[in-house]
Amino acid sequence: MEVLNLTVIKMKYLTKTLLLFSFIFFQFTNAQVAQTEDTQLKRNEGSVDDQFEYVISKSYTYRGNGKVYKNVQYHWLTELKASVADTLKQKNKVIADTKAMIEKQSGEIAALKANLSNTQVELTNTNAEKDSMSLFGIQMSKGGYNILLWSIIAGLLALTLLFIVRFKGSNSATKEAKRKLEEVEIEFEEHRRVALEREQKVRRQLQDEINKNRDKK
Repeated sequence: MEVLNLTVIKMKYLTKTLLLFSFIFFQFTNAQVAQTEDTQLKRNEGSVDDQFEYVISKSYTYRGNGKVYKNVQYHWLTELKASVADTLKQKNKVIADTKAMIEKQSGEIAALKANLSNTQVELTNTNAEKDSMSLFGIQMSKGGYNILLWSIIAGLLALTLLFIVRFKGSNSATKEAKRKLEEVEIEFEEHRRVALEREQKVRRQLQDEINKNRDKK
């Protein structure tokens, strides 16, 4: 009887143990499935750093010899390797595209600098032409041209003033000579009139003497 009771007790204990183990196994299996789905969902998302952090945080951790070890699943590593390779490929493509863009922009900048240099040369030549004048085929600065022009004008004005002064002096001398000539002519006419009167008087006297001599005869 005691053996039977002991057997019953053992069976009950074994049943409870099996039920507890089944429950734990069921929960562990569900957790593994959920973890697998969660891992598959998040392990391949985000940046490479996020994926590494996720794998490290979800990997089994144990300690030994004072060190911390991680037991990482192999397919996680292959997926990380592929993700890193894909990220590097994308970054290399971005670098290549950026380098090509930089080279293109460098060419455009060089062309713009060349155009700017040509424009500056043309502007300098235009300013030089604007600030210079051509006189008898000789290129002169505007300042030099103005100085020469005003010098010529001043010289012409000086010559004009000199001509006017000399003309006035010559005109005065001409008027004086004309006045003196008129005086001489008047004096000559007076002298001729007096001489003519004397001649007439002498002729009358001579005629009177002739007449007197005739009467005496």
